[in-house]
Amino acid sequence: MAADSTRNRSRTNRLDTHAIDAVVIGQHRNPFAVLGPHQIATGVWEIRAFIPDARNVEILGWDRDTVLATMERRQEAGFFAGVVKADQRPGYRLRVENLHGSETRYDPYSYGPILSDQDLSRIRDVGSDAPYRILGAHQATIGEVEGFLFAVWAPTASLISVVGDFNSWDGRIHVMRLRHGMGVWELFIPGLKAGTRYKFEIKGPDGHTLPLRADPMAFATEQPPATASVLHAAKDFSWNDQGWIAERSAQDQRKTPMSIYECHLGSWARVSSEGNRYLTYREMAERLIPYVRDLGFTHIELLPITEYPFDGSWGYQPVSLFAPTSRFGTPEDFAAFVDAAHEAGIGLILDWVPGHFPNDPHGLGYFDGTHLYEHADPRQGYHQDWGTYIYNYGRQEVSAFLVANARFWLERYHLDGLRVDAVASMLYLDYSRRPGEWVPNRYGGNENLEAIDFLRRMNETVYSTSPGTLTIAEESTAWPGVSHPTYTGGLGFGFKWNMGWMHDTLRFISKDPVHRRYHHHDLTFGLLYAFTENFILPLSHDEVVHGKGSMLGKMPGDRWQRFANLRAYYGFMWGHPGKKLLFMGGEIAQEREWNHDTGLDWHLLDDPYHRGVHSLIRDLNRVYRDHPALHERDTEASGFQWLISDDAENSVIAWARRGESDDSIVVVISNFTPVPRSGYRIGVPLPGFYQEIMNTDAEGYGGSNVGNLGGVAAEETESHGHPCSLSLTLPPLGTIMLARSPSQNG
Repeated sequence: MAADSTRNRSRTNRLDTHAIDAVVIGQHRNPFAVLGPHQIATGVWEIRAFIPDARNVEILGWDRDTVLATMERRQEAGFFAGVVKADQRPGYRLRVENLHGSETRYDPYSYGPILSDQDLSRIRDVGSDAPYRILGAHQATIGEVEGFLFAVWAPTASLISVVGDFNSWDGRIHVMRLRHGMGVWELFIPGLKAGTRYKFEIKGPDGHTLPLRADPMAFATEQPPATASVLHAAKDFSWNDQGWIAERSAQDQRKTPMSIYECHLGSWARVSSEGNRYLTYREMAERLIPYVRDLGFTHIELLPITEYPFDGSWGYQPVSLFAPTSRFGTPEDFAAFVDAAHEAGIGLILDWVPGHFPNDPHGLGYFDGTHLYEHADPRQGYHQDWGTYIYNYGRQEVSAFLVANARFWLERYHLDGLRVDAVASMLYLDYSRRPGEWVPNRYGGNENLEAIDFLRRMNETVYSTSPGTLTIAEESTAWPGVSHPTYTGGLGFGFKWNMGWMHDTLRFISKDPVHRRYHHHDLTFGLLYAFTENFILPLSHDEVVHGKGSMLGKMPGDRWQRFANLRAYYGFMWGHPGKKLLFMGGEIAQEREWNHDTGLDWHLLDDPYHRGVHSLIRDLNRVYRDHPALHERDTEASGFQWLISDDAENSVIAWARRGESDDSIVVVISNFTPVPRSGYRIGVPLPGFYQEIMNTDAEGYGGSNVGNLGGVAAEETESHGHPCSLSLTLPPLGTIMLARSPSQNG
């Protein structure tokens, strides 16, 4: 028996010669076939380990410090082997002596496959949360040993290693096991602690080593410009928003007031006394959230905070889609920010970017040495405008990755919605391309059928798994049914940005009042399609950059007129059908364009005109929230009625808004000339007293205080096809709103 054992061991040694060399130089494609415990005879196991920095290595028992064997150095680079006796696969530890002393560690190669075939197959399930629960780096306990389980999808890689501070970034030490069926590589590394930096070292199919990759599923990262992923413990944040979640789930978002404050966290405010540093998530919970609540906004929409390397992209070129940017703190800090918003009654919407990704060398591009996440053909896989890659939505693993990411932010961080960036670029194969620069679909058309399927699946998944949340499309074309249910042929979004309304009305308001009579259609055209979608009226960050000027900067006239124009335009917007969105700085009438490198000019609030706009926004939100006629039928034609649409000569426009109750009426009138108009008659649908609830020309806002002394009673004088009418005083460059009550005392 001893002779047989010796022969078997000798044969194993001879077979291992080339394998040992391959391990030592980091080229063995199946290190588990060489390293760890291997039975060389009945009851005899040879344990092998590659530990480059070791002087001596001993094999210890699982529970005690009993030395089972001293390992023999088989190769000078640090390959050790030792023999132990055991009736079954032995459990053991390694005591390693090196220049720094002695330490005891568990061997990653002592473990068999950990992920089940069923787990691995689920990473292709579009709509499942499996991709982020299975792939990535997860804190785990195997047996009684704590560590991190790594898994990465890279089917055509020839070799993948986990590298980090724990192994001196040496790709030879922690080579992963390939699970051939799904192209997933896995490795459990015992003893690793949260906060440790790591990446993947990947050799492509040709054996060439690629630039180190960040983990596509990383839950945390180091702060840019550094690019490593960071191990994050599987902690459950102590949430206090159960009541908020329950109330949210019971609402019909189309019928509730929705006024969104769009915010770039890096430039809302800075700490100038400390080197112009960012506010942290927790500081923003203390400052931003009370500020937004005081102004009466219902939601904050965050420009992308999924980790991104380049500040100048504003977050629109993300690399780590599952990690809140470390610029402002830890994942727990971000969760605290969300929780504080909900405690204050404010929803949080994330600007989400599934339309493209950057070509940074540590990112997803050419991830495993092939075009894994992107289309190989640049006519399908490369955005010429942005220099970024386009996801291959037709690949199940890619669509599953993205839909799981949508779920992740709503489920892990309790966010209330996703605003999906650049939807038009996803829908059209010829988006921003000349003839010959794009590939038609299988029917010869320009519709991206795979992207359409992805968006529908994403929306169906979000609304079925996170009740009460919403999805919003930034879509700038006339694509039909963007915010219609998928079962009627729509894309399934909850809302769509009304880009046409924004472009038309900004073009109108930027004209000198003397010329506005020739552009009156820019005010009225949007009502031709206002109820074809569930619209949000966006005055976003895109309108205050790249030479477009600030909102105030778009206004013509002298200083008084510029502010009056802006106030009248805001009043027009808040009275118009559609939910509201205003980018930060618009509420203080920022003078300069937005600059992502500096905070807003808060000192402007010392000026009465700027402070007046600030007060106006607060009051517009209050009026919008308090009067159901202004929000209950935002998406329904029955909630709108023209009163005056054709007075181009005077640049006056008027309509009635209705709530669920037919006698719930608010009349909105805008006068876009600097001429006050007295005795201006407007027909109204019902008699009663019409209380002036908003006047953008009020003295408190910086106006001339021309108005209607609190309200006007309807007269039994027919006008504009209505049996009753109001004789009004219209302020110059002003918008007024009047709410009907049955009588002056009612």
